[in-house]
Amino acid sequence: MPIWKQIILGLYYTATLPVRAIRTRLAALAGRAPIMIFTWHRIADDAANGWTTNSEVFAREIAWLKRHFDMISLEEAQRRIASGRNHRPAACVTFDDGYAVNCQKALPMLIREQVPVTYFVTTEMALTGKPFPHDAEMGCHWKPNTIEQLKAMAAAGIEIGAHTRTHPDIGKIENEAELYDEIVKARDDLSEALDLPIRYFAFPFGQHANLGARAFEIAKDGGFEAVMSAYGGYHFPGDDPFHLQRMCVDGPLIRLKNWAGFDPWKQIKIKRYEPESKSTRQLSSGVATV
Repeated sequence: MPIWKQIILGLYYTATLPVRAIRTRLAALAGRAPIMIFTWHRIADDAANGWTTNSEVFAREIAWLKRHFDMISLEEAQRRIASGRNHRPAACVTFDDGYAVNCQKALPMLIREQVPVTYFVTTEMALTGKPFPHDAEMGCHWKPNTIEQLKAMAAAGIEIGAHTRTHPDIGKIENEAELYDEIVKARDDLSEALDLPIRYFAFPFGQHANLGARAFEIAKDGGFEAVMSAYGGYHFPGDDPFHLQRMCVDGPLIRLKNWAGFDPWKQIKIKRYEPESKSTRQLSSGVATV
């Protein structure tokens, strides 16, 4: 993020801080404190691209979150959402893709600090060592996590999640067999390689256009306990605990603070993705249902 944008965002954050604090306090008193899920990709000190966060910045971000939130697992987030009551703002830490460099500083720090983490992995890269297609297109050939690294993470308490087989845009896939392979079979292959159950699925890219009603159905029918988007959005007690909206916060600390600070503008602007059910699609196409 350019420095001028960071300055403007910082001014906006500071100016709206009193409103944010009041809204958060009132929500907590009413048992409707927000539950937020954040995602990062690559923690490294090379400033390589927009989805790389400096390791020192990341450490400050985690320290800031620990001061202001209950740091919880996705399982606990689902429990609080489903319970209908939450009296303290809570935050979850997730990662997408699976870069080997995350094992150098970020993950050891999170394990040391006992911060719950869910780490979403693209199966083909973990099994073959190939770079991610979006990185290769930029001329970058960063190493993905190996199966051995993922096993070590799991042994240290990190939950491994599924992130498709090849990191495609799921919203563009119409073939059901291909969807099933990317979502369910890829999960099963990764689970077999790790000898671990995998409960959660994260859509690559994660914007509204990258999701899909049929993909939601396949994930649910395939036994996933939840699916993750990444277009933003806050969770409140009583929301749907199957679709978990995440906030992508790669980059400077002020980006995280703005999301985490219960931004009133984002709450108004961001619309929750509601997948159209099979029965609804049949009715809208004029096909009778029983």
